Amino acid sequence: MRRFTWLAPTLYIIFLLLPIYWLLNMSFKTTNEILGTFTLWPQEFTLDNYRKIFTDPTWYNGYFNSIIYVVMNTAISVTAALPAAYAFSRYRFLGDKHLFFWLLTNRMAPPAVFALPFFQLYSAFGLFDTHIAVALAHCLFNIPLAVWILEGFMSSVPRELDETAYVDGYPFWRFFIKIFLPTISAGIGVAAFFCFMFSWVELLLAKTLTSVAAKPIAATMTRTASTSGYELGLLAAAGCLTIIPGAFVIYFVRNYIAKGFALGRV
Repeated sequence: MRRFTWLAPTLYIIFLLLPIYWLLNMSFKTTNEILGTFTLWPQEFTLDNYRKIFTDPTWYNGYFNSIIYVVMNTAISVTAALPAAYAFSRYRFLGDKHLFFWLLTNRMAPPAVFALPFFQLYSAFGLFDTHIAVALAHCLFNIPLAVWILEGFMSSVPRELDETAYVDGYPFWRFFIKIFLPTISAGIGVAAFFCFMFSWVELLLAKTLTSVAAKPIAATMTRTASTSGYELGLLAAAGCLTIIPGAFVIYFVRNYIAKGFALGRV
């Protein structure tokens, strides 16, 4: 019986990878082949779908726009969440628990609730259709999440570390950057990962707050209808390419994510 202990994990992994393989398989087919026949691999192998993405400015600009505002949002969210999480983990003040819970309620709210207010606000300030508009809008959801994650890591660090640094004459910001942040590097990696992934896959706010100059790839993918229907092969190719940034992020922070699930508040 022990000879077949590998069978269940192998079948489970194949089951998880099957949608990704099928998406990749469709990306090398024409739309007519996708709709007309059921095949496990392309009968008429084509690179036209990828060629269009890399030659059409509408498509590759969508990728650049998405990466720009996602990176901006991740940097802003983690930078703003670090001092806030430190305050929640080290100090007790009036209404601290209520404020902490209120931050989480912002994360629980659906993005559709804030789409219209953000649209009107950014239109009034001339920020509509800019990268910073989407990045700041996503901060409403990512900063509370980052604060919640980082506070769990910071609370696990003994307070004696802070006191020892103060006795040794470290000013706060030097202690915070040189000593404290390396101690919670796993938490920073986990928080950055979740902020990146939420901002990368979020569609409603990104589509509502942009039109041309900063339109993300997700919004571009929703506009592939033509007189003959949807270009399924093109959509599949775009879907395959959207997986790559997330895979890179997971590769570089995989050790931090493992520590985060083991030690932090995730």
